[in-house]
Amino acid sequence: MRKIDVSPSLLAADFLHLEKEIAHCEKAHVGYLHFDVMDGHFVPNISFGLPVLKSLARRHSLINDVHIMISDPLTYGPQFAKAGADIVTFHYEALKNDAERWDVIHAIKKAGAKVGMSVKPQTEANVLIDFLPQLDLVLIMSVEPGFGGQSFMPSSLPKIVFIRDIIDRHGYPTLIEVDGGIQEDTAKLCVRAGVDILVAGSYLFGHDDFNERVTALRLG
Repeated sequence: MRKIDVSPSLLAADFLHLEKEIAHCEKAHVGYLHFDVMDGHFVPNISFGLPVLKSLARRHSLINDVHIMISDPLTYGPQFAKAGADIVTFHYEALKNDAERWDVIHAIKKAGAKVGMSVKPQTEANVLIDFLPQLDLVLIMSVEPGFGGQSFMPSSLPKIVFIRDIIDRHGYPTLIEVDGGIQEDTAKLCVRAGVDILVAGSYLFGHDDFNERVTALRLG
């Protein structure tokens, strides 16, 4: 039976009290802490960058799960690894061809982090097949990346089923993560489809029952 974990997205946290918000995550015994990095170019929003990750990365016990929604992952992916990211996930769509994608994968690993690849809602999951043996994580976006609080897109579910089948048939250790519109009902759909990690932001932060909400996600 798969272990379902949760990666709370700091994009939805109270930035004035990040230390307190991260403490909530640790007390809820989640395994990951999700950093949404946006450059205002690849996606129409700007969030936080290297200094924020560097200041927080070793101040907690969670896995730093860094999702870089940026146009130049070859330059910045390794920098985020060196700043404290345990996993750096970049976008398939940010590169022009597979040769460039392989360059990013190798560069991030050389910098000391695990590597993930993400696809937007309009990108077919089959583009990931050749990369799976070398990926530690696949991130299926269930909303258009750029802003939190969006509604879950059911079209992400067949992608999860598709990737889960390939991973299981070949015995790859690759984890499947889903991000966007995750709350109790949509988490159940994703768990049934085959995810390992649920990214949630607005469903968790800003609520008094944070721990209970984490439990609800894990139960699927």
